[in-house]
Amino acid sequence: MRKLQMVDLKSQYDKIKTTVDASIQEVLDTTTYINGPKVHEFQKNLEEYLGVKHVIPCANGTDALQIAMMGLGLQPGDEVITADFTFAATVEVIALLQLTPVLVDVEMYNMNISLDAIKKAITPKTKAIVPVHLFGRAANMEAIMAIAKEHNLYVIEDNAQAIGANCKFSDGTKKKAGAIGHVGATSFFPSKNLGCYGDGGAIFTNDDELAHTIRGIVNHGMYVRYHHDVVGVNSRLDSIQAAVLNAKLPLLDQYNTARQNAARKYSAAFEGNENIIAPIICDVCDCHVFHQYTLRITNGKRDQLMEHLQVKQIPCAIYYPIPLHSQKAYADARYKEEDFPVTNQLVQEVISLPMHTELEDEQIKFITDSVLEFFNK
Repeated sequence: MRKLQMVDLKSQYDKIKTTVDASIQEVLDTTTYINGPKVHEFQKNLEEYLGVKHVIPCANGTDALQIAMMGLGLQPGDEVITADFTFAATVEVIALLQLTPVLVDVEMYNMNISLDAIKKAITPKTKAIVPVHLFGRAANMEAIMAIAKEHNLYVIEDNAQAIGANCKFSDGTKKKAGAIGHVGATSFFPSKNLGCYGDGGAIFTNDDELAHTIRGIVNHGMYVRYHHDVVGVNSRLDSIQAAVLNAKLPLLDQYNTARQNAARKYSAAFEGNENIIAPIICDVCDCHVFHQYTLRITNGKRDQLMEHLQVKQIPCAIYYPIPLHSQKAYADARYKEEDFPVTNQLVQEVISLPMHTELEDEQIKFITDSVLEFFNK
C-alpha cells in the first residue's frame, strides 16, 4: 500500500507532469512572469467554467476576500455577518478593513452558516453576509440571496473550499458556488480542489462596474500605468501558477468526482456505527466536492481516535479546534456562549480523514478498518 497522506500532491502531479511541465516551460521561454498570457488564458477558461462574467486573479485567497470587500466600498464600522466555524482568514480581512465582524452559529447538518442566525444578527449597520462553503459543501445560496435582497445586503461568497460545487435552486437550475453572490472569492492553495504550486487566488463577479474597480485594486489602484485612481494593493497571480492552474482546470470535474467517490466509500464503511456521523452524501452529490471528508465522533472520544490513527500512521486533522469567537484576536463582549451551541459542539466532535484525488480502495479500507477497530476495542 502506498504511504498515506492527507493530500497526495506528488501522485497527482506524476499523472499530469508532461502537461504541467510544458505549460510552465512556455512561461520560462517567454519570460512573461507577471500578468502574462497564461494568466489571461486561465482567467478566460475559469470564467467559462464557472459561468461568470468576470474572474480577476490575485495572489491568494485571503487577498481575494479582502479585495472583494474593498471593491464593494464597505466602510469602517459596517457590520459583516459570517460563520463562527471556519478558518480565520474569513474574519481576519473583515477586521483588517476595520469593519465589524458579526460571528454567528452554523447548522449541524451541513456545518454551513445558519439561516436563522443570519436573520437574528441583522441590524441597521449590517452591510454584507459572507457565507463559507465549508469543507466543499455549498451553503444554501438561494435562501441567503433572498435574505440579502430583503435587507439590501451584499453577499460575498468564501469559496476557498468548494470550487466546482453546484448550488441547486428551487426552479431546478444550478449555478456554481462562488458565482452566485454579488462577489465571490477563492484560493488556489496547493491542497485545494483546484490548487497551484504556490499561492494564488481569484475574485468572481457578474457586476461590470465592480469588476472594473477590483481590477484596479489588485494592481496598486492603476488602470493606466502610474495613474492611481483608487486605493489598491499589490496582489497578482503570477504566470507560472496560472500555467499550473491552466493544466489542472480541465481535470477539475474529474478530480471532484474522485473525491466524491472516495467519500461514498468512506461513508458506506461507517454506516450503522452509532459513534460516527458521516457527511451527508446526495445521490448526485454535486453540491459537495469534499475538500475535506469530516466525521463527527459523538461518544466524546474524538481525541483518543486521533491518537489511535496517528499510531497507525494515518494522517488526520481537526478543522477547526477553536471557534473564532473564542480566539484572542476576535474575542468580543457581544458574543455569548449560548449563541454558538452547534459550533461549540462541532469543535469537540469533528475529525477529517485523508481526502484527495489519488485515494485507492486499499487505502480507504485500511483507514476505515482502523477507525472501526477503535470503536470495537
